[in-house]
Amino acid sequence: MCGILGLVGTPWRDNVAEALQALHQRGPDAQAYLTVGEAVFAHARLSVIDLAGGSQPMRSADGRHTLVFNGEIYNAPALRRELEGLGAAFVTDHSDTEVLLQGFRIWGEALLPRLDGMFAFAIWDARTRTLFAARDKLGIKPFMYAAVAGGLVFASTLAPFLTLPGFPRQLDPEALRDYLAFQTPLAPQTFLRAVRQLPPAHCLRFNAAEQRLETGRWWSIPHPDPTPCARGEILAAVDQALRTSVRRQMAADVPLGAFLSGGIDSSLMVRYLSEASSRPVETFCLQFAKQGFDESQHAATVAQHFGCTHHVLAAPSIDAAGFLQAMADLDQPLADPAYVMTHALSRLTRQHVTVAISGDGGDELFGGYPRFTDTADRHPPRFWQPWLRRGVDAGLLPAAALRRSLYGAELLHYRRVELGPWPGRKALGGYVGAELLAAMRPQQTLALWRQLLDEQGGRLDSDGLMRADLWTYLSENCLQKTDRASMAHGLEMRVPMLGEPVLEVALRHGAAVHLAGGGKALLNALARRDLPECVWNREKHGFSVPLQALFTGAWQDVGDACFNDLAQRAPYLNGPALVALWQQAKQGRASRRLAYTFLVLLIWLDGKNLTLN
Repeated sequence: MCGILGLVGTPWRDNVAEALQALHQRGPDAQAYLTVGEAVFAHARLSVIDLAGGSQPMRSADGRHTLVFNGEIYNAPALRRELEGLGAAFVTDHSDTEVLLQGFRIWGEALLPRLDGMFAFAIWDARTRTLFAARDKLGIKPFMYAAVAGGLVFASTLAPFLTLPGFPRQLDPEALRDYLAFQTPLAPQTFLRAVRQLPPAHCLRFNAAEQRLETGRWWSIPHPDPTPCARGEILAAVDQALRTSVRRQMAADVPLGAFLSGGIDSSLMVRYLSEASSRPVETFCLQFAKQGFDESQHAATVAQHFGCTHHVLAAPSIDAAGFLQAMADLDQPLADPAYVMTHALSRLTRQHVTVAISGDGGDELFGGYPRFTDTADRHPPRFWQPWLRRGVDAGLLPAAALRRSLYGAELLHYRRVELGPWPGRKALGGYVGAELLAAMRPQQTLALWRQLLDEQGGRLDSDGLMRADLWTYLSENCLQKTDRASMAHGLEMRVPMLGEPVLEVALRHGAAVHLAGGGKALLNALARRDLPECVWNREKHGFSVPLQALFTGAWQDVGDACFNDLAQRAPYLNGPALVALWQQAKQGRASRRLAYTFLVLLIWLDGKNLTLN
């Protein structure tokens, strides 16, 4: 797990050391850079696999190819044996980085479908003066790039770009639009207009001689296989896939443990870890003082059941300084309040282990959210709704009547966002200036989500909703939250629920299989078979954060300062509307989630000096 950086044909070659320093937290064990002709590759390393031999940037023996890589390849041993059979000569003992390098040298881009792992990597070919880069199927690891100044810059996060003298600092209005709608920008947008984020399962090719850049998918989310399959057979396949994925992801030359919340997903991970481990698994849980937020007793029961060495970490009171530090470690605004607690858990866990296993992905892949059953056909139009909508649009009826006029796909879209292209309480135009609103193109709110639904048939049925979430909510919220929170403390987070063996099984079957009996049918069945009753016989519980108490307590001064300084931080926003939102949210009379979304934005914008033009 690392941070990567590269510059090809740009004027910033002499700034690479400062830019690399911005990735220090992602790779605290070693930082190095290498100049290869017109390309400079840099790497910040968190040493996990082949501590002695896996240093980067890594060059091929003939000097033609240079690689920087962030992530882990879990099937590297099998690939290495295959490559050795094809004549590849390895220098390192068991580095997965060298497997990538040799694999690309022999297979080229055909390497990508062979990989089981989380990755973002770039390879420079000195002979053809071309760069190739790729990101894993679900976007577990980040990759950002900018075609500027006659060349290309890429990095794991936005921070290195902001260290480059004279780098363009225009705000991307469409990234801001989707952030205010969905609490996170959606790839390929980032908050910097000049910087794009490579979407999940995409690759990039840059020809330095011709200054030609192109991107494209190397994998697409598949449609479910309509072939019927016996439930017992499916359950056995999921069981084996999870077992295989966990065993693969246990590979590490440093201490490894697991997050254990006491929910189904993390508890299943601990079950398979315990089965495969020759010694007690180290597990980590946060204990909250406030009743209704604490699940540590359930986690302790699971840990005891599997004989784990369990660490119950007192959830810190996130004071203003702790909150601001968590925000400073964010790559770009992400308004999921659970990030703050994940940041705290990662810091405490890193005091014991270097690698942690997480249950992330179980809800998205196996149908754990009630919204997957809230399909468009459940909301057919009533005869009076089009007339009501026309009255609202014409200003003859109050905007508050809009919600009652919506049906079908538009109703689901409306429910999915905080702000969007409608009048009333969710009106994006109520919080931004006219110039910015026009540049945001409000009608394109969540365009990626809608595009993914179209690719799955456009029906907004459960199959489409589940698959559209993979490259929106899962990749851009959940996985970014986990990556940024863990890497802020040099902790590698692994997600076996999203390993290749599990993806193959889970995506083969349609929503009817996953949502049977109220949702998450397959994982629930495994939980009932293998886990203590307290895990599966209770209501689902998220990683909750008491926002209102924090707004009127530990975070109040921070929030008051941000909203009172709107003119300096973000003059393109509607100051009076935002101040009113903040004051009302503190009193419990307005959306706390929306207030938090703007609070995170204002903290992040401070000192960035981003402009609209």
